[in-house]
Amino acid sequence: MYKNILVPIAFDDTKDVKGHKGIEIAQALAADGARVTLLHVVEQIPGYAVSYLPADYTAQVRKALDSELQDLAAEVPGGTGLVVEGHSGRTILDWAEANDVDLIVVASHQPGMQDLLLGSTAAKVVRHAHCAVHVIR
Repeated sequence: MYKNILVPIAFDDTKDVKGHKGIEIAQALAADGARVTLLHVVEQIPGYAVSYLPADYTAQVRKALDSELQDLAAEVPGGTGLVVEGHSGRTILDWAEANDVDLIVVASHQPGMQDLLLGSTAAKVVRHAHCAVHVIR
């Protein structure tokens, strides 16, 4: 059983299936009194696109994401929600190491051609994590 679990949450078309499945798995693998952190990483918007967005777009999006994460975390014993900025794979790994996480529960997808060249977030986490990683397919 794990005491400090990180569940990266991606708000995309698969969140209802994989996001909640990650939370279920984290709860199943959690020891009594475990801490479960639901983490969403907001990637930086490219400079060429920023000028086309409303001035407060980033703040509005972050507020909405934080609200949704807090709602999800409220249903998890020992759960907290956190929205951070950065590159998804690297930020998940850095946060896990800095916060002494002992399990990362991460969703994966069927790899496509772009993944063969760049690699997916889940693949990066699996290759470089300093703790156990449970991958959801």
